[in-house]
Amino acid sequence: MLNSPIDPIPLQAYLTLASLLFCIGVWGLINSRNAVRVLMSIELMLNAVNINLMAFSSFLDGDLIRGQVFAVFVITVAAAEAAVGLAILLSLYRNMITVDMESFNLLRW
Repeated sequence: MLNSPIDPIPLQAYLTLASLLFCIGVWGLINSRNAVRVLMSIELMLNAVNINLMAFSSFLDGDLIRGQVFAVFVITVAAAEAAVGLAILLSLYRNMITVDMESFNLLRW
């Protein structure tokens, strides 16, 4: 049978992938001393949220595009966060010559 339909991927597979990505992002956020890794971990967590939005959107309301619209907003916020975060990191690197999170004590008395 050449025209047999392919079994769709279940919702649990998408949720498992998203939770795995989110947990990796949280682990990287907690354990990392490098500021660039912290930004990458935040991006990974936002991408996990996007997977959840897309999965629930396609499984719960297939005709409407609510999840896709929210995912576009999350991508926009992630792009703005990356631009602002990298600008802050560049200015800190110019002043401190490091991106180690332990050495940033600018707000301490």
